[in-house]
Amino acid sequence: MPKFVIERDMPGVGNLSQQQLHEAAQTSCNVLMNMGPQIQWIHSYVTDNKIYCIYQAPDEATVKQHAEQSGFPANKISRVHSIIDPSTAEVAV
Repeated sequence: MPKFVIERDMPGVGNLSQQQLHEAAQTSCNVLMNMGPQIQWIHSYVTDNKIYCIYQAPDEATVKQHAEQSGFPANKISRVHSIIDPSTAEVAV
């Protein structure tokens, strides 16, 4: 299933309490449960003013639908074409 990075502009999000983040995660998970297994939230990175979320979904439209139903912005949705890490630099045998 394709992976997507969702960039959410949310000024001040880095200042949210653990309780507020917990509530936001619950909102997202409730929408995901209603949408079914075709979309999965992998994890998110919270920065000062943005959240970067990693999702698996069949297409961008499904990611947008989740954002609309959950009430979270999806300012930019990018499909992941490859994943690299330090092991990518290792010599192929």
